[in-house]
Amino acid sequence: MLQRSCTEESRLTVLHLVQPVEGGVARVVTDLVAAQVRAGLRPVVACPPDGWLATGAAEAGARVWAWPAERVPGPRLGGEVALASRLVRACAPDVIHAHSAKAGLAGRLAVRGRVPTVFQPHAWSFEALEGRAAGLATTWERFGARWSDRIVCVSESERRAGQRAGIAGRWSVIRNGVDLGRFRPVSPEAARSARAGLGLLADVPAGAPLAVCVGRLSRQKGQDVLLRAWRRVRVPGARLVLVGDGPCGGELRRAAPEGVLFAGACGDVRPWIHAADVLVLPSRWEGMALAPLEAMACGRPVLLSDVDGARESLPPGQVPHCLVPPEDPAALASALTALLGDPALRAGLGDAAQAHARSAFDLTRTSRAVLRLYQELVDQSRPTTRERTER
Repeated sequence: MLQRSCTEESRLTVLHLVQPVEGGVARVVTDLVAAQVRAGLRPVVACPPDGWLATGAAEAGARVWAWPAERVPGPRLGGEVALASRLVRACAPDVIHAHSAKAGLAGRLAVRGRVPTVFQPHAWSFEALEGRAAGLATTWERFGARWSDRIVCVSESERRAGQRAGIAGRWSVIRNGVDLGRFRPVSPEAARSARAGLGLLADVPAGAPLAVCVGRLSRQKGQDVLLRAWRRVRVPGARLVLVGDGPCGGELRRAAPEGVLFAGACGDVRPWIHAADVLVLPSRWEGMALAPLEAMACGRPVLLSDVDGARESLPPGQVPHCLVPPEDPAALASALTALLGDPALRAGLGDAAQAHARSAFDLTRTSRAVLRLYQELVDQSRPTTRERTER
């Protein structure tokens, strides 16, 4: 068992159990643990060692333990639950924070209410499934809620989706936040320099309208819908760049029409955001996507599909320009054509987006809300977390 010093014993210990280890979830966890280290907490991250979360969390100051769990439930689930249970005993956390469906499943089965447990779905698993699989996921979430001291949603619409599915729990809505020191507007000259510095755009004329999609290349993010829409976009010289990698990468590359470029995985998306005229994300489901918040904080207009969290992301009055029905290539193409063809419209939307993001999606506020929730749950626990863990 891990030996801990007297100094460590006096600090609030949070075990983040995480799968997946890339994309928005990994970014959220990394930002949280960095804030928790600054606040004097002792965050521990248990996650698969592949992907960039393990490295990012360690650099943020967390202790990182290997939890080699697969992304979806399978025959290894029993072993994953057993290992999660051993990690909990070794860590003796005051709070467990399980992120996304797989970690929520394994973590709650491992602990079963013996330690204050926060479950954060980061978009509901049953929204990603169909038929019997969706029904099983919904049944589990209803059952697993009994072992969640709090279910944290990143948008009111995500919470309502859970309630409509019959999940009865204690809810908190804590919106995703953006590091406003990192994601901020740049001058037009700096934006041009950002574009010029991206080698993928070396053959693209400097003034060509540029749409950028940042996200894992997956069914969830809807890049296939975007490619179908791009064939209908009528803006001379316009380019589309997909930033990210994922299971649908090969299929998307084969289906890409003229004018579409693939940047691959990117550790720092800011140059792409600064270079973009519009950030587009046609997701099929979300809780509240992080990339649009980052783009808005940089003063870039966004175009989103009307899924959970999208309306709550946008400034008042932007829905007609910046929100389209999901899985509707025609509507997406029309909106892209309008935005890419109208610099004045983009400028106005970008200014409003910047002001809105900086007032509503500050990472500092998000981190403080999570910390208050931890403290509330610890204060309510009895007699002590460690005594209950060791029984």
